[in-house]
Amino acid sequence: MADTPGSKRATLARVAELAGVSVMTASYTYNRPERVSEQARAKVLAAAEELGYAGPHPSARSLRRGSTLALGVVLGEHLTYAFDDPAAVAFMAGIAEVCAERGFGMTILPITGEPEDAERIADAAVDGFVVWTTADDDPTLAAVLATRRPAVIHNGSRVRGLVQVSIDNRAAARAVGDVAFAGASRPAVISHPLSRERVASITRGAELGELGDVGFPVTRDRLAGYREAAEEAGTPWSDVVVAVCARNDPAEAERAATALLTSPGPPDAIAAMSDQMALGVLRAADTLGLAVPGDLAVTGWDDLPAAAGAGLTTVHQSMREQGATCARAALGRRPRSSTAPWSLVTRSSTR
Repeated sequence: MADTPGSKRATLARVAELAGVSVMTASYTYNRPERVSEQARAKVLAAAEELGYAGPHPSARSLRRGSTLALGVVLGEHLTYAFDDPAAVAFMAGIAEVCAERGFGMTILPITGEPEDAERIADAAVDGFVVWTTADDDPTLAAVLATRRPAVIHNGSRVRGLVQVSIDNRAAARAVGDVAFAGASRPAVISHPLSRERVASITRGAELGELGDVGFPVTRDRLAGYREAAEEAGTPWSDVVVAVCARNDPAEAERAATALLTSPGPPDAIAAMSDQMALGVLRAADTLGLAVPGDLAVTGWDDLPAAAGAGLTTVHQSMREQGATCARAALGRRPRSSTAPWSLVTRSSTR
């Protein structure tokens, strides 16, 4: 008798009853088929088709085998960022490479800023987490910790009990800042967001204080490195202009750079926190007829393929390898924190 909308819900027990086998035999048909005869298997599958039974719920199968065979990626950006931003694409590819090697899938969990974020993480059917682009006050960090599953934070807050993978952002910013601000009298910075509110603004180092209120650790560390470089070059941090962008977007960075370069006392050096932003700065300079690096020195961060073509001085880091490192740690039995390598690549955009 096939199920109808008004009949009982199809269950494994009903399938077993209709097939004339034990519930264990019906269960083995789906989970351990090698332990079931072809005749019994045929009866179970025929009964399941008649009742409209699709098989055990994936979560139930995961509980039985002790693994979901999936890795969760907590993305502190809009979901499309994972597919649009070149650095994000490389990072995700590194995670995917490790998952593919181990027969795992990937579940991307975008952060929306709504209360449902924590619930989404708690309900995620994954074996572990890679957390990317989160601020110190992001409640999703506590939600990840509460799952008691292995978790790795990339370039984020140091949370007791969670592993971290990152480069030394402060040291790298100091190094690229030294090159960017060499010979400059009016250095400026194009910055990633300061907080989860992602408010765009143009400010000065004096208004940022000691940087303790900057919520994103990666932004905070890079600003600290740029501050050291500016002061070493002879410019007080209080005088350095910082244009904060809401997104890692070339068009937004171009608009911010245009505002800076057309203001009284325009900068003669701009250190951007990403190659995407730096490419926007270069476009603004070209539109305004400024010579690079004669009128304006420019640096980026990430060493994307486009950086070489633009002659951009930048910080090289392998986002793909960092993604792979995060995935290996999250899927490892004894995950450990790791400091990833970086290097300075000097090209024609600096003096």
